[in-house]
Amino acid sequence: MTGRTALFPGVARKYLRMPHVEPGMRIGLFGGSFNPPHEGHRLVAEIAIRRLRLDQLWWIVTPGNPLKDVTSLPPLADRIAWSERMNPDPRVKVTAFEALHEVRYTADTLALVRRYNPARRFVWIMGADNLAGFHRWQKWRDIALTFPIAVVDRPGSTLAYLSSKMAKTFDYARVDESDAALLPTLPAPAWTFLHGPRSPVSSTAIRNGTEKLFKKA
Repeated sequence: MTGRTALFPGVARKYLRMPHVEPGMRIGLFGGSFNPPHEGHRLVAEIAIRRLRLDQLWWIVTPGNPLKDVTSLPPLADRIAWSERMNPDPRVKVTAFEALHEVRYTADTLALVRRYNPARRFVWIMGADNLAGFHRWQKWRDIALTFPIAVVDRPGSTLAYLSSKMAKTFDYARVDESDAALLPTLPAPAWTFLHGPRSPVSSTAIRNGTEKLFKKA
């Protein structure tokens, strides 16, 4: 795959590799198009690191969400740069390895991560705003059966876990929030809902010009 790095102009090779991890590490996987990344994303990462006691959080900048229009998606290099600016915490590792491996669906990403990283403890992290439509993701049950999942509260989504198909299907595997730190050590399926500080900012609002968080470098 070395020759494929030329297909991603402006993207340093380090971003096209999975971050290095040691056996026994607790790692969160947080993916998105990050168009652009914002305070709400940073809060999700911060809460997950603290509550799950993570050694690393992989901030996975995706080539594009298959459920969304990607024709106007900014270049991968730009979204990586924005994400780096958003994350001063050294435990957050910005990566775009999905692009090099040509995977776009979360289920395939998690299978790839597991194959390349045996004996590591991973948790899939997602904002609660994604929970209502989670059952429309390709192989969503496989996702829940690959790694534990931490759902982090987002404005307007606090009650989503009560009515979502995912929550109902895997109700038996829900871990109480007070035991969230145990999640990386548990076999899938296992999931929890994490409350914490919330930001009303959204990528859509920023793109529509109602928020101005980024200036040209």
